[in-house]
Amino acid sequence: MIKKRFPAIDYFRGFILVLLAAESAGVYSKLQDLFPHSFVVQQFFHASWEGLHFLDLFQPGFMMIAGSALYFSTYKRIDEGASYAELWPKVLKRSFLLLFFGIILICVHRGEMVFELWNVLCQLAFTTLITFALLRFSIPLQLAASLFLLLLSHSLYVFTDIPGYDQAYTPDKNFGSYIDMLFMGKLSSGHWIAMNAIPTAAHTIWGALIGRLIHRTSPPRTVLRTLIGLGLLGIIVGYGLDLAGLPIIKRTATLSFTVASAGWVTLMMALFYANWIHDDKPRFQLPAYLNSMGNNSIFIYLFFETLVPQWLTKTTYVFVGFAAKLSQIPSDWAQVINAFVALAIVIKVASFLDSKKIYWKL
Repeated sequence: MIKKRFPAIDYFRGFILVLLAAESAGVYSKLQDLFPHSFVVQQFFHASWEGLHFLDLFQPGFMMIAGSALYFSTYKRIDEGASYAELWPKVLKRSFLLLFFGIILICVHRGEMVFELWNVLCQLAFTTLITFALLRFSIPLQLAASLFLLLLSHSLYVFTDIPGYDQAYTPDKNFGSYIDMLFMGKLSSGHWIAMNAIPTAAHTIWGALIGRLIHRTSPPRTVLRTLIGLGLLGIIVGYGLDLAGLPIIKRTATLSFTVASAGWVTLMMALFYANWIHDDKPRFQLPAYLNSMGNNSIFIYLFFETLVPQWLTKTTYVFVGFAAKLSQIPSDWAQVINAFVALAIVIKVASFLDSKKIYWKL
């Protein structure tokens, strides 16, 4: 029975959210202004097309941990007496709200009413439905379903022959771009693809299976070894496919990218799991704000994706910029300090809400 939250899930989700919040606060862009040729700083920007940077793992991590959380929340309710049929309305409502807020978020960023489906929340709306529909089935069937989705997406890119959209691995000239033009009448300036929801559904499915592994497998060391093994397998297969001619491209969620990124994320999840391998008592005390961020994930995500870049960083710079002038701190460094101040405020908001037990759930 699932009687309580598993801390590694919330802490890992909080870790991903802090990294995403830092991007919204401008931490990475301001550091790039200071260190434009730094290899480390470049890892916090998406690969321009082919390749895999650290930032490219944030969205897969978000999708996979959402799958794990879905597994635990579903079986907690089932343990309390609910049936799958009774949970479907809640899941449908959650997916609708994820889609709704995803579109609203894009409108806020654009400053006008638009219809675009490239946001991670829009993607998660689809992958949540697919994952929940598969939860009650066997592990082999769920794995087969995830493989089918990956091969379906890959086949549509490689084997369709639509004039102008028949170049599988070329920006804006692939099948995904054709679908975007068909349904939205536009292409993403960053070459993102809406139908990435199909292959990345595998991330959410695999995340749910990891939740199942953690819940139903013992002893914990077996779970840890399995996570490490699966992570290494994903990395080897993903990069092997890349070497075989199926390039790693996040913007179209290619087969090699989906598998390789899942491998890296699984290794990171293994690291967090290892910290709670003994009776939920952590070996290393991680910052409590990670747990606070994870406990209120959707609200915090919407908060830092809207108010932070649109208002907060501008407001804080009124004071940070003034203090920097008095202290004769160069403007570039003042911008970096301001970004970290904005990030600290996001963390403080999450910690305050958690301390007051104020949670916003979809």
